[in-house]
Amino acid sequence: MNHLPLAAALLALAPFTAQAQQAGEPGTPYANMNHLAPIGVRNDRYLTVPDAAKGPPIDPAKGYRTEDLGGGTYMVTDNGYSSMFVVYETGVVVVDAPPSYGAHLLAAIREVTDRPITHLIYSHSHADHIAATPLLGKVPVIIAQEETKRLLIEARDPNRPLPTLTFKERYTLKAGSKTIQLSYPGYGHSPGNILIHVPSAKVLMVIDTVFPGWMPWRRLALAQDITGLFRIMHEIEGMDFDKLVGGHVERWGTKADVIQQLEFMNDLKAAAATALKTTGIGEELDAADKTNPWAVYDNYIDRVVVQCMNTLEPKWRDRLGGYDAFIWDQCFAMEQSLRID
Repeated sequence: MNHLPLAAALLALAPFTAQAQQAGEPGTPYANMNHLAPIGVRNDRYLTVPDAAKGPPIDPAKGYRTEDLGGGTYMVTDNGYSSMFVVYETGVVVVDAPPSYGAHLLAAIREVTDRPITHLIYSHSHADHIAATPLLGKVPVIIAQEETKRLLIEARDPNRPLPTLTFKERYTLKAGSKTIQLSYPGYGHSPGNILIHVPSAKVLMVIDTVFPGWMPWRRLALAQDITGLFRIMHEIEGMDFDKLVGGHVERWGTKADVIQQLEFMNDLKAAAATALKTTGIGEELDAADKTNPWAVYDNYIDRVVVQCMNTLEPKWRDRLGGYDAFIWDQCFAMEQSLRID
């Protein structure tokens, strides 16, 4: 079995059944409870990752893999994180410096060229994507969207040096014969998160937004604006690229991966919307708790999410890597967005 069966899940909850229960302790599962382990309950074994989600293996002696994306553009990855660099006539433009393989990033570049790093582009402000910047040495120009600089000023993190050049909406970097187009589509994952497009190579890099072959990270990759995330996904779908560097998971993506993620997100939205409309408020709730508004809505939201889960599972559980790891999170995030955004 790839997951904790319902009988085992109920057995695990046995100490908390009504006879032993005191106020404030967990009780029995909801009616129609989805069998995948909910948040806070351990999985004995997660679902097998589909082959379509997998990428080439990493040489453990190196700790990273470099892939030639064409046109002087390269991806570096450890199959958990990914970044990019572009080689031009007299130098190298690096996009992001993730700490997970930061100690090897310069070596990865040196496998391709000994030209100096002249520019570093920050995709956004988050430390897990740029906090290995000092390991690249002195970089003359660091480029970011102005919201990223604002957040980095607040962070005061020596591992994330402030950008030396910022822009508001669009910036075109000319590096020798290479052109890299930077654009800010607005809030989605986080303020300042930009699209990095290398038109000549037909490569697009957008971080923490598209997860090729995989379930997005929890709560739609912790998107600060889920409505904005949908809008940005449609913008990405309309762009001209063949290969996409997403910042995570095992492989680069394609337009088909963008379309598949949009399909999942639309199904998630529809499932959560239907569950919100068809779930009764106050059902399966102890009468003594009905004057407690937090209890009433905790109970309601839980049952909405269970219905959302049950709707999505037949179509998606075997199509996306890590489906069972974060599907509870996705349903919680989507119902909240539909109620308040």
